[in-house]
Amino acid sequence: MTEKPSLKKNYIYRLIYEALSLALPFITVPYISRVLEANGVGRVSFAESVTAYFIMFCALGKNTYGTRIIAVRRDDRRNCSKSFLEIELLSFICLLVLLIPWSILIFNAHENRLLYIAMTPCLVAAMLDISWFYTGIERMGIIAGISGIVKLAGVILMFVLVKSSGDIALYCLINSSVLLISNLLMWLFLPKYLCSIKGIKLTPFSHLRETLIYFIPAVATSVYLVLDKTLIGLITKDEYQNGYYEQASKVINVGKAFAFLVFNSVMTARMSYLFSEKDHDKIKEMISASMDFILLFVYGAVFGLLGISHDLVPLLFGEGYEAVEGLIYLMLPLILIIAVSNCLESHYYVPSGQRGKSNRYLIAGAVLNFCLNLCLIPHFAAAGAVAASVAAELLITILYMSNCAGIYKPAQILASSFKRIAAGICMAGIVYVTGRMAMAKLPLLFIQLAAGVVSYILILLIMKDKGVMRILKSLH
Repeated sequence: MTEKPSLKKNYIYRLIYEALSLALPFITVPYISRVLEANGVGRVSFAESVTAYFIMFCALGKNTYGTRIIAVRRDDRRNCSKSFLEIELLSFICLLVLLIPWSILIFNAHENRLLYIAMTPCLVAAMLDISWFYTGIERMGIIAGISGIVKLAGVILMFVLVKSSGDIALYCLINSSVLLISNLLMWLFLPKYLCSIKGIKLTPFSHLRETLIYFIPAVATSVYLVLDKTLIGLITKDEYQNGYYEQASKVINVGKAFAFLVFNSVMTARMSYLFSEKDHDKIKEMISASMDFILLFVYGAVFGLLGISHDLVPLLFGEGYEAVEGLIYLMLPLILIIAVSNCLESHYYVPSGQRGKSNRYLIAGAVLNFCLNLCLIPHFAAAGAVAASVAAELLITILYMSNCAGIYKPAQILASSFKRIAAGICMAGIVYVTGRMAMAKLPLLFIQLAAGVVSYILILLIMKDKGVMRILKSLH
């Protein structure tokens, strides 16, 4: 691990990884949406939400905690190897414990029993997941390469084997097996980065306290990403509502990945290293530059989806998903709100070791979200869950901004927003008007996307947006 990692290369690799993670499902979404229909998609969504709790407890907080520890210790190969093995051993112990309640769940499940059995490989995959190690040493190419090949194979299997609504369990098995095989293959590259620690005693439980600290935000986050789906299913007893919510979330997740998730996931390891070196000037400079860079893509994603969703939803999901469009519009503020909090979390709170501090804000948001879900879902179903998430995420972002020691200020957000909002409004109008052209829907969608991207960039160039100008300068 003597070769200096390239931030640009890692960003590209991570971009490829996230693009495949989102693009490949979107290749299958039109097919699966029509084969399983909205109620089948809703059943899968509900079962996946329950499974996610077990996956979360199996992983504890190893993905975030492990990335930080490996990033800080990567120059000490022996200590790095020891930490890796201890964290993975702790995860294995957690899996053994969780298999007991998981077996009880399967035994007592009725309609979804086969779905839970098919999702069992997901638990083993969570234990075997070592993507956090490669993220910590900034070797994203391994993650992107393995994931891309295996997921592509999974897509092919899906088209070949899933033929009717009766294949719902097979669909779940393919998804869970792809995850397991991908994580297994990542272990093949470990010898290159680890060394023998013969004679050193492993102490996996020495990491328990810290992983629990990093586990709390995973629990809090699950309130938005997982509990919403569980409560929609339990309260409404309507699988269609879960189906609508699931499909709207997929579209918004594409916007989030495009706008900030890829960049922030790459930066966590680099920022952890800078904090370990106590390079405070560089830290503040990178946070400011990162937020400006992220907001450039955030407004593009928000206004792009605003303009294209009316035409995207029927093309992507088919008939019976009309309610998804309205949910997408309600979810759009989440892209901006979460972008700010996610950047501060990945650039400041996690790398600086202030996870305990940020946990309090996440718990406050989780409590608000849970309470609002109970109040709003009975009256507004999936739309109520969206409103609860927006309110809770806004609270977290406000708390993050108010307690980051002035490392980033609201005025900086405003300074980076005016030109991009104006360009975004123009882009949304151009995309919507372009969609009214009389031609085949699929090629028209690509024309809309191209028109949106080009118009957004050109308008910002005319307005001399500093973020766009900085990107152009870096390309020379």
